[in-house]
Amino acid sequence: MHFCNGPNFYSMEVITMTEWEKMVSGQLYNSEADALKELRLHCKRLCHTCNHLSPDQDEERTALLRQLLGKTGEHFHIEPTFWCDYGKNISLGEYFYSNHNLVILDCAPVTFGDHVLVAPNCGFYTAGHPLDAPTRNAALEYAKPIIVGDDVWIGGNVTVLPGVTIGSNVVIGAGSVVVHDIPSHVVAVGNPCRPIKMLEAPVNSAPASFAGDNAFSCGCTTHS
Repeated sequence: MHFCNGPNFYSMEVITMTEWEKMVSGQLYNSEADALKELRLHCKRLCHTCNHLSPDQDEERTALLRQLLGKTGEHFHIEPTFWCDYGKNISLGEYFYSNHNLVILDCAPVTFGDHVLVAPNCGFYTAGHPLDAPTRNAALEYAKPIIVGDDVWIGGNVTVLPGVTIGSNVVIGAGSVVVHDIPSHVVAVGNPCRPIKMLEAPVNSAPASFAGDNAFSCGCTTHS
């Protein structure tokens, strides 16, 4: 609502928000609104095209992903298959790498820092549904942003839920369900995911080699 005050009058103007604006601001929104359905369909078409390119068509896949995603670094690589809802709410830092079967439900912004590794079969879900059944059945949803810092390794089959922030210099153990924020400089595992070990802060991050250049190696299982 917008209020206008003057010396002799008081007026009120109601500003109507679009369903997109409600969605990205964390309010309840109608997920079946025509405008949102059309955006999702456009996104799925691009994902489908990316996922069906030949493995040797890296340049074509990267070009399509740059068209799909809101922001990327100069160097990034996402193995097929990859699915998301809108694409434009996803931001990738430099040297982002994801192995196969990444799913990002980006109804709210999803932001990854630099040097993030994501193992196979991981999901980042900003979407949530009301506990109240009648409200849920009316196609009303909400979304909360997800933030991942720099120098993060996400193990295989990890699920990150709405509203979570993962700090920098973090390792998330395979199979974890990340329900709460994870601080920087820790190894965290479990369901719900909790820190179990402290890590020393890195001196620097060396971008000498990269998975997208077929030269990356980190001694971990993020590569098939």
